[in-house]
Amino acid sequence: MPAIAANDLTKRYGRIRGVEDLDLEVRPGEVFGFLGPNGAGKTTTIRLLLGFIRPTRGKAAILGLDCRRQSAAVRRRVGYVPGEYALYESLTGDQLLRFIAGLRGGTDPAKIHDLAERLNCDLRRPIRELSHGNKQKICIIQAFMNRPEVLLLDEPTTGLDPLVQQEFYRLVAEAQAEGRTVLFSSHVLSEVERVCQRVAIIRDGRILKVSTVSELKAKTLRRLTVTFAGGVPEGLFARNAQVRDMVVEGSRLSCTVRGPLDPVLKTLAGYEVEDLLSNEPSLEEVFLAFYNEDCDAARRVPENPA
Repeated sequence: MPAIAANDLTKRYGRIRGVEDLDLEVRPGEVFGFLGPNGAGKTTTIRLLLGFIRPTRGKAAILGLDCRRQSAAVRRRVGYVPGEYALYESLTGDQLLRFIAGLRGGTDPAKIHDLAERLNCDLRRPIRELSHGNKQKICIIQAFMNRPEVLLLDEPTTGLDPLVQQEFYRLVAEAQAEGRTVLFSSHVLSEVERVCQRVAIIRDGRILKVSTVSELKAKTLRRLTVTFAGGVPEGLFARNAQVRDMVVEGSRLSCTVRGPLDPVLKTLAGYEVEDLLSNEPSLEEVFLAFYNEDCDAARRVPENPA
């Protein structure tokens, strides 16, 4: 049985589409990425899974529980980091977390303290005095402190500094090692590649593709800029189909590379390189890579196969 399942899940706000015909399965013990730009439908999907809003049609389940009819039971077994949150500003972080723990039937205070220490979060200060990043830490602590079976994380690293992000990734890895399931929503490609095993790419309320991370990397486009000590060698990548859109300006070569960089780097190793810059593609470029592949595949299939 999937830990998270959705079938034909659709939410419309009048003529405005939230998500459309969404089919999704997340396996038990999996860290599953939900990748898409802001406004793609990630938050709407998570709110449907938690029963905060009702679907226009379709259904969803978490741990076999219907997300609409059994939403209270679902929320008892789920930890949630919202993309947008409202906290009791007059309370300290410690007071808020103890209040939430009481609503859930109690939490070991040592667990709260351990999480706060790992995330470098001062729980003694009133929440109104905290930065956005420190409020985000409190949201993360409340999601993890009861060791829920399923974690729904909506853009969870927003506002975190790089060192705290690394600790957060370790928390996710530990949750998976304990057999818990994580749905990790993000608009950052490198983040999803780092922590997830499979990824659903969502755009304009529809899932374009469900892919393994290795497959995603194989199709990823990167922009590469190389500065050579001398001029750009003639015919440098003439036989490499990965390299496209080459532009030469003096001793600098700019190009697009699709797939792994290793063959390109091995070619460059034979020359004196002064500088090398690789830029992560935008999400739009990732989407286009998948669109183009689907279009190419469609053109290769005969209309009336024998």
